[in-house]
Amino acid sequence: MDRVYEIANEKKDEAKKILEEDPYAEESFARVGYKIRDGKSIEEESGKTYLYISASDDFIKKADEKLKDVAEPVKGEKADRVVKKIQEEEESVGSGIAKFFG
Repeated sequence: MDRVYEIANEKKDEAKKILEEDPYAEESFARVGYKIRDGKSIEEESGKTYLYISASDDFIKKADEKLKDVAEPVKGEKADRVVKKIQEEEESVGSGIAKFFG
């Protein structure tokens, strides 16, 4: 399951603490993996940060609970757009590295 969260920049530090806590735990954000982008860098709202997680339904439920005070889940077309932009950015970086070493 994919989930996108929107974080107001004033809550970004609080969100980072949650994301980075206990990185060696079996169900930590670090183990599951996440991508975080400034809104302006992906042509979304400046003043916002976007967090993208692709994980099991159970993990997403736990993430919703942990992040409820610092982030809002994004749904619908906006969520699809953010995921697409982040994935395109990742692919672009990957193909650039491949060209460099290829």
